[in-house]
Amino acid sequence: MMGGELALAALVILLASLLALVLGHFLPLLLNPKAPRGSFGWPLLGETLRFLTPHASNTLGGFLEDHCSSIADDDDGGGGCRYGQVFKSHLFCTPTVVSCDQELNHFILQNEERLFQCSYPRPIHGILGKSSMLVVLGEDHKRLRNFALALVTSTKLKPSYLGDIEKIALHVVGSWSWRHHAKQSRRDDDDGGDLGGGKKQQVVVAFCEEARKFAFSVIVKQVLGLSPEEPVTARILEDFLAFMKGLISFPLYIPGTPYAKAVQARERISETVKGIIEERRSAGSSCKKGDFLDVLLSSNELSDEEKVSFVLDSLLGGYETTSLLISMVVYFLGQSALDLDLVKREHDSIRANKGKEDCLTSEDYKKMEYTQHVINEALRCGNIVKFVHRKALKDVRYKEYLIPSGWKVLPVFSAVHLNPSLHGNAQQFQPCRWEGTSQGTSKRFTPFGGGPRLCPGSELAKVEAAFFLHHLVLNYRWRIHGDDIPMAYPYVEFQRGLPIEIEPISPDP
Repeated sequence: MMGGELALAALVILLASLLALVLGHFLPLLLNPKAPRGSFGWPLLGETLRFLTPHASNTLGGFLEDHCSSIADDDDGGGGCRYGQVFKSHLFCTPTVVSCDQELNHFILQNEERLFQCSYPRPIHGILGKSSMLVVLGEDHKRLRNFALALVTSTKLKPSYLGDIEKIALHVVGSWSWRHHAKQSRRDDDDGGDLGGGKKQQVVVAFCEEARKFAFSVIVKQVLGLSPEEPVTARILEDFLAFMKGLISFPLYIPGTPYAKAVQARERISETVKGIIEERRSAGSSCKKGDFLDVLLSSNELSDEEKVSFVLDSLLGGYETTSLLISMVVYFLGQSALDLDLVKREHDSIRANKGKEDCLTSEDYKKMEYTQHVINEALRCGNIVKFVHRKALKDVRYKEYLIPSGWKVLPVFSAVHLNPSLHGNAQQFQPCRWEGTSQGTSKRFTPFGGGPRLCPGSELAKVEAAFFLHHLVLNYRWRIHGDDIPMAYPYVEFQRGLPIEIEPISPDP
């Protein structure tokens, strides 16, 4: 009898829990009838799995094409649209309003801390740390961002910074030449020294790995004053790779999982950075290197914990965003011979007015106009940042839409970037569309976000991409080896690491 009563009690508790789960899921629908049209999907999961289904990053993906006014709607007269450019859903375990509308996106970004607030999922906080500029709110974020902006502004065209970029770019690009000569020598040996008219050997390079190598070397030099050859650099990189894998993994803190390894890797990186900070403080003015860390140590605005987090944020932004941007540029140029030729002519012209050993300068960077068009178009088509997380602080009425207080809000940048009514032939890579237009952020172009949370390092990423491209186009031809495309998971990644076949360009006699 006792066993039967326990089983009945367990059944009642189970049914009550299921009922509470269902009511908790659908109750916001009943309490907010004036919210935008849409659906909540299944209890707990909602529509999250469909929203996160991988797709080519230069497309909207099936979920958005099905839910909102999209590219398909303009082609078929609107038959594919279910809810319009603004709709409700249930994503990341929360009632959500999704915006594919440029005006509403702009409104959300410009009203940070007044009507909306940054609201990334809690597991992200566990990896980034509570003092990360990506997750802190209010005055703390404003203080950190102002510090970052001042640092970036004083750095971006500084000769020492530009010199470091160029030196590292030459090192990475030069290593391919060594591989090519080694492969050619092996072929000549196999042919018994026959040099007569043989086919040139092409070397395949995993470009994403090379771009990450370049970006990490630049940012670790700029932030911590470390060169790639130093043992501590290799240690930071090893931990940082574990950190990056966990950042995009399922948030399950069990020993051995990528998420748990990422949290532990962050702790190790933090300890390494703290050790470097203590060494600098002990050495005093005799150890100044002119890097970010020197500026951080001279500031009384930030706590030591904030300084460590600032270093980690800088490494994260400088590594992942910059390397992916460079990979996108190489990917799209590899499919557009005309644009590649225009870029090469521009850089040939810049180099023709310089001595062979002369370094690039800030004036040279300003002459890279078509290169900037290419970078902007790669950002628009590639959609490195698909959307951002926000939360409504109060009931917000915008035009005919009501966004209920406490609901998550997702401004989807890729939907605006790929909207054919805003960008003609939106799915085509056409850098010429940027000629005669502003090169900065606008309502229809937000590759690095916008408003008070616009990425402070976005200009550094563009400078680094332009300098790397300078030495790439002057020294190599390339083409994509096999099939590879950038996929949104929603983080963007090339499935095969973007393998490219490279062939050195012979210097003019």
